[in-house]
Amino acid sequence: MQSRVTVLAFVVLLLGSCPAAVGALEPARPIDGTVAADSSGGSGESLPSVGTNSGAVATSHAEDVLSRTTVLRHRPADPDVFEAAVTVDVPDSVTELEIELERGATVESMAGFERTGERTFRWTEDREEATIRYTMPADRRGEGERVGVHSASDGYAFVDTGDWGVVAVPDVGLSLRRTEPVGLEETVRVDGPGATGGDIAFFGSVREYERAVDGGTIRLVVPDAATLRESPEAILTSLADARERLEVGARNDEVFVVAVPHEIDWGSRGIQYGQSDAWVVDDATLDDPNPVWLHEYVHTRQRLSGTETGIEPEAEWIVEGQADYYAGLLALENGRTEFNEFRRLLERGEQSPSADGTLVDRSTWGDERTHYVKGALVYGEIDRRLRLETDGDRTLADVFRSLNAREGAMTEAEFLAAIEDAGGVTVRTVAERYTRTNASPEMWTRSQHAAAFDQPVAVFEYGLGPGSLEVADGAWERELPSATADTDSEERDAIAIPVGESVTIPGRVANVGEREGVYDATLQVDGRVVDHYSGRLTPGAETSHRFSWTPSEPGEYEVRVGSERLSVVVRSSASVTVTDLRVTPDSTDPGEPVTATATVEAADDRPATAILAFKTVDGVVAERPVAIRSGETATVDADLRFDEGGRYEIAVGERTATVSVGGPVTRLEEMPGFGLSAALAAVGIVCVRLVLARRR
Repeated sequence: MQSRVTVLAFVVLLLGSCPAAVGALEPARPIDGTVAADSSGGSGESLPSVGTNSGAVATSHAEDVLSRTTVLRHRPADPDVFEAAVTVDVPDSVTELEIELERGATVESMAGFERTGERTFRWTEDREEATIRYTMPADRRGEGERVGVHSASDGYAFVDTGDWGVVAVPDVGLSLRRTEPVGLEETVRVDGPGATGGDIAFFGSVREYERAVDGGTIRLVVPDAATLRESPEAILTSLADARERLEVGARNDEVFVVAVPHEIDWGSRGIQYGQSDAWVVDDATLDDPNPVWLHEYVHTRQRLSGTETGIEPEAEWIVEGQADYYAGLLALENGRTEFNEFRRLLERGEQSPSADGTLVDRSTWGDERTHYVKGALVYGEIDRRLRLETDGDRTLADVFRSLNAREGAMTEAEFLAAIEDAGGVTVRTVAERYTRTNASPEMWTRSQHAAAFDQPVAVFEYGLGPGSLEVADGAWERELPSATADTDSEERDAIAIPVGESVTIPGRVANVGEREGVYDATLQVDGRVVDHYSGRLTPGAETSHRFSWTPSEPGEYEVRVGSERLSVVVRSSASVTVTDLRVTPDSTDPGEPVTATATVEAADDRPATAILAFKTVDGVVAERPVAIRSGETATVDADLRFDEGGRYEIAVGERTATVSVGGPVTRLEEMPGFGLSAALAAVGIVCVRLVLARRR
C-alpha cells in the first residue's frame, strides 16, 4: 500500500460568487511525490506532495485535507481488465466536487456520486465519503503512444496474463470548490497479492526488498513468476549508489521498481512511469554497458520530462540521451564496467544513420533510437568539455540540477543558457554545433577521459544554519532543531506553519575540501528546488544564506538543505479552533490599552497553526501567529486601544468579547463588512480547477 499527502496548488482564486458549472478536466504533468495519481491540469499547476513509507495508512481525517483512496483488484478470470475503486472523504470546506475518470473506464457501481458526462461524476453532498468502482483495460501496447518517458515499440508496456499482471494505476481528475485551502491525501493499495508504488501496480505473489537511503526508501518487488539474474542486494546497492552520485535534485521519497518476467513480448527492456515507479525485465544485468536498472532510475530524477508539455520538441533528445549517458557513466564509476565498455556504448553515436540526424529536429532522424545513441554521445561530449573548461569545477550534472529546478516546460534555449552559465560561451558553442547541426563528435580516449573526469574537485557541506525559522516576513520566529540532532528520528516534532505565508529558513555551506570552487546551495521541498544560491569559497571558508519558500496549500512536507532536513506541516486557519476569548480589563478609559486573550486548540489530531486575526469595528486590528501540537491548547494575546467612549465587541475566530469604554456596544454584525454575506465574501468562495493525472 502507498500513501501520501499531496498539496493542491491552485492557479485561480475567485472571491465571492463562482460560475455554477465545474470545468472539464484534461491530462496533465506529474506531481512531486512517490505515489499514484500524478496530478495537475493542462491549464493548471503541478501538485507538490510528500510521500510516506510504503505500507503506511492514511492519516486521520483533517479539516483541511481531502482524502482519496484507490483500491486495485486483480480479475484472473477476466485478465483483459482490472478493477479500481476510488473513495473520497470530503472535508467541510469543500462545497462542490467532480471526479473524472481516465479514458477506457467502465463504471460498475457508485455511491455518493451522480453522472454528469461520459467520464465525469459529481459528488451528491449527501455523505462525506463517496465511492466509485470501475474497470480499466489491463493490456497496453506502445503503438503510437508515449509510455512513461519512452517511445515504446509495438510490444507490451503493461499486460495481464491471468496468473499475474503489471498495470498502470489509473488517472483520476478532481475539480472542486472550497472555502479554505485544501490538501489532498492519497492512498493506493492492491487488494490481494501484489504491490504498488502508486503509479505502477503488480498483481500476484511477490517478495519485497527495501533499502533505506538518505531521506527515502528504494523498494524492489520480485514476483514469484520472475527469475532475477542479479541478486536483490546487488540491485538495491547499485540504485542506492546512483542516488548518491546523481547530485541533481529531484530526489523522491520512494523509488518503486518491479522485476517483470522477461518472456513477454515487451516493447522495451524497462519503463519508468509516473514520478518514481518503474519496471525492468528480470534478466537485466548490472554489468551491461547501459544497465536498464540504472537507465530507468535516471528517469526518476528527471523533472524536465514530465509530459509532452514538460519539454519542447527541440529538447526531447535530452531525456533519453541523458539517461543512456548517466547509466553508462554510473556503471563505470561504480566498477561494474570498464572504460572500453563505456566507450563502445557512446561510440554508437558516431555511426549512421543515427550520426546523420540533427538532434533538435526529429524529422531528420534516420533511426528511431537517434536520441538514445547520438544523444548519449553528444551529452557526454558536452559534459567532458564543460569539465575541461572549468578545470573540473562544473559538470553537466550542475546543468541537470538547474533544469530540474525550473517551473514549466523546458526549452532548448534554456538548456543552452544553463550550459553557458556553467561553462561560458565556448562550451555553449560546442553544444550548439552538435545539437543544431548533423555534426557528430568522436568518442574520447581513456587518457582524455582521465584528464576531464579524474580532476580533483571542491568539496562542500550543506546544512541548516544556526538561528531561527521566520514566518510571515519575520513576524514569527521559531528555533530550528539542532543541526546535530538525529534527522531520522521519528521522535522529532514537525514544525507547523500557516499556509500562504512566506517562510525563511537559514542555511549554511562550508568548503571542506582542498580546492576553491563554486558551490550550489539549494532549499528543496519534497525533492523540488524552491530556492538557490551559488558562489565561490576557498578551502576552509564557509557562508550562510536565508532561503525563502511560500507554501500555497496545506500538506506535510520534507524541507531539506544538504543532508539535513525538517518535517513541516502546513495548515490552513481551519486547523485551529478558538475555544475562548477574554478581555482584561473589561472596562477602561479611552486610549488606554486592554488585552484580548484567545485560547486555541487544534481542530483535529494533527499539529495546527494559523495567523489569528483580532477584529473590531475598525476591521482587523492585530494579527498573531500560533502553532500548537495535537491535544495541546495555547493562549494568544493582543493589546488593543479604543479612542472613543462606548462598548466595543472584539472577535477572534467564532468567539467574541466586549469591552466598555463608556457607551453602547458596537457589534460586529452592525459593522460594514461583517454581515453574513460580507463575511462569506471576505472568506471567499474559492473556485478552483484541479487535475490529477499521470506523468507521461
